Amino acid sequence: MKRSEAPRIYKSLSDIFMKYFKEYGKMVLILFIVTSSFIQGSRVPTPSMETTIMTGDFLMTNKLAYGLTTPRNIPFTDISLPFTDLLRWGNPERGDIVVFEFPGNRDEIKNAKIDNYVKRCLALPGDLVEVRNKILYVNCTEAPIPLHIQYERNFTMPENFAEEGIFPKGSGWNGDNYGPIKVPGKGDIINLTVSNLEEWKTFINREFGRDVVEIKNGKIYIDGNETNKYKVHDDYYFMMGDNRDISLDCRYWGFVPRRNVVGTPMFVYWSWDSNIPFSDFINLASSVRIERIGKIVN
Repeated sequence: MKRSEAPRIYKSLSDIFMKYFKEYGKMVLILFIVTSSFIQGSRVPTPSMETTIMTGDFLMTNKLAYGLTTPRNIPFTDISLPFTDLLRWGNPERGDIVVFEFPGNRDEIKNAKIDNYVKRCLALPGDLVEVRNKILYVNCTEAPIPLHIQYERNFTMPENFAEEGIFPKGSGWNGDNYGPIKVPGKGDIINLTVSNLEEWKTFINREFGRDVVEIKNGKIYIDGNETNKYKVHDDYYFMMGDNRDISLDCRYWGFVPRRNVVGTPMFVYWSWDSNIPFSDFINLASSVRIERIGKIVN
């Protein structure tokens, strides 16, 4: 081979590589945008929405139900991305089944992983929520009962029983007798005192995305500024599962901000018994629920 031919071969190989890289790069980019901004598949890991949605259902989520955002995260990872609302043409309504990013447990500023939860939206910004003997009231009126609502326990926790882990911290409520509590809306003013600050501390920290609330010398400081009031930055929603007694929902970890709303589930594209380990694939495969595949979620 002549020396002059070697650079030509290398150049030709480089051109071929770049050609395929560009083509496949475009496909990966398109797939990334589609799965991050338009539609998304997700698995249901818990029975909190049974029998509306079953454990082991795989849902196709419409991420355009309420608006269009830039990608929220890198698919199949727990890497979050700073995202922006490009267009917003709607908001969750009472009764909607909503897919949203789990904001974290009651005392967490942010969940360690990116987990998408599916619950039913039962109250909107500004609504007054109360549960009395398992019956949900919104704005002092009994809320519509979902078609597949169910309860696991044959008893009701007494009104004076303080359930551990209930939101807000120190409220003394439980899942069967809860509230009344107002769902915050953007622009609402919360009056703060040293005695009630613990109830709102995580809520405020979540809006900032970091720990900004502190008490110094008996005075309240938010992000370094002394204050006794707080102006809410976002609209919030109250979500609950249809399987009320075993649903870990807003009663336990707080309100869902509008910015965490991902979309709505459209249909079940796969379903099997997720309690069977993948290592037992034969039994897992035989547990496929054919009758649920293609089922519209409502």
